[in-house]
Amino acid sequence: MEFKTIRLKRKFKKTILALGSHAKNTVCLIKKDIVYLSQGHLDLSNPLGLSRFDRIVKYFLKERPKVIAYDLHPEYQSTKYAVSLAPRYRIFATQHHHAHIASCMAENGMPNQQVIGVAFDGTGLGTNNEIWGAEFLICDYKCFQRVAHLKEIPLLGAEAAIRQPWRVAAWYLYSAYKDRFLNLDISFVKKINKVKWRVLKNMYLSNFNSPLASSMGRLFDGVSALVLGKLEANFEAELPVELEKLAGEFKPGHLGSKKAPLSYSFKIRHNKGAYIIDAVPIFKDIVNELKARAPKEEIAYRFNFTVSEMINRMCLVLRKKYRLKKVVLSGGVFQNALLLRLSRDLLFKNGFKVYSHIQLSAGDSGISLGEAFIANYSMDQRFFTTTT
Repeated sequence: MEFKTIRLKRKFKKTILALGSHAKNTVCLIKKDIVYLSQGHLDLSNPLGLSRFDRIVKYFLKERPKVIAYDLHPEYQSTKYAVSLAPRYRIFATQHHHAHIASCMAENGMPNQQVIGVAFDGTGLGTNNEIWGAEFLICDYKCFQRVAHLKEIPLLGAEAAIRQPWRVAAWYLYSAYKDRFLNLDISFVKKINKVKWRVLKNMYLSNFNSPLASSMGRLFDGVSALVLGKLEANFEAELPVELEKLAGEFKPGHLGSKKAPLSYSFKIRHNKGAYIIDAVPIFKDIVNELKARAPKEEIAYRFNFTVSEMINRMCLVLRKKYRLKKVVLSGGVFQNALLLRLSRDLLFKNGFKVYSHIQLSAGDSGISLGEAFIANYSMDQRFFTTTT
C-alpha cells in the first residue's frame, strides 16, 4: 500500500489510528514521530471506496494502536467502523471542525497552544447536533470553544440543497425581501419555479426536512447561484469554483464605483456567548449590483473579498477578547486560492500570524491527521513527548 509520510518534530509515546471523514477519506497512523497517511481520497458511500478503506484500516491495525479516533457524525461509515472496533480498542470521537484546525496546526509543527481557528467548509456535525461549516474556534489540540459562526439557515430539502443551490439563494433572498423577492428583475429569480418555491417554504414552515446549517460552503453556493444565474450543480462546489474563476478575471483597481467600499455589508451580533454573522445584507448588496448591471467579475471578486473581511473583522474582535494573534485557516472552502490569499493578506496587514496548509489539502482528506492529534492530547497528556 502507498502512504504519504510526514516526520513530526515531536514523538508520540503510543500509536494512534484515525479513521478520517466520510468523503475524501484518508486514514492516518502515527507511530512515534512518523505520520502514515493513506492515499486515494476515498468516498465511503461507494462500495469500492469502503472496501479499500477496510483493507487500509486492517493493515494499520497490525501496528496495534492504543487509541482509534473518528468523527462524531454517527452516519459516517468511518464512524460506524470505529464503533464496531470498540469492544477490542479504545475509541475517541472528535468534532469535524476541531479536527480541521488541529490538522493544520500539526502540519505546521505547532505546539499545543491556543489559537483562533477558522474552519470553513460545507458540512460537519456540531456538538449541538446541528450542521456546522462556518466556524471560529478558540482551540488547542485538546479542547475547543465555538466562539463565532455564520447565522444558521434551513437547508430546504436537506442534501437536495447541495445539488440545487438555488434553494439556498432563494432562502437568503426570502430572508431579505420576503416573497417580494419573486418580483426582482434579475436573471436568477426569473428562472425560479414559483410553485416549487412555495412547496419548499411550506416545508420549512412545517419544520419538515429543513435542517439548520451554519455553512460557508452553502453561502458560496447561494451567492454563486445568484450571480451566475444557475439553479443546479452537477457536483459539490461546482458553482463556487466557477465564481472563483470569474473573480480571477477582475482587476481590483477597476472597481466600478470609486466611492463604494470593496466589501459588501454583513452584520455581527453577540448572542448567548457567541458572535453571529448575518450574511443577508450581502445578498441585498449583490441584488443592487445585478440590477445596476455591474460586471459579474467585479461582483464575484467583491464577494470573495467580503468573506476575507468577515474573517479579518471577526479575528480582530477575538484577538481583543482572548488576546490571541495566531490564526489557523482550514476547511474545504480554503481550497479557493483567491479567498485564501485575500484572507492571509488582510490578517497579515493587521498583525496576525497566519497558518494554512502546506502539503495537505485544506479539505476533508487532511482531517485524519487532526483527529489523531486531538485523540493523543485528549485521551492522555502523557502520550506525547518532545524529541531531542
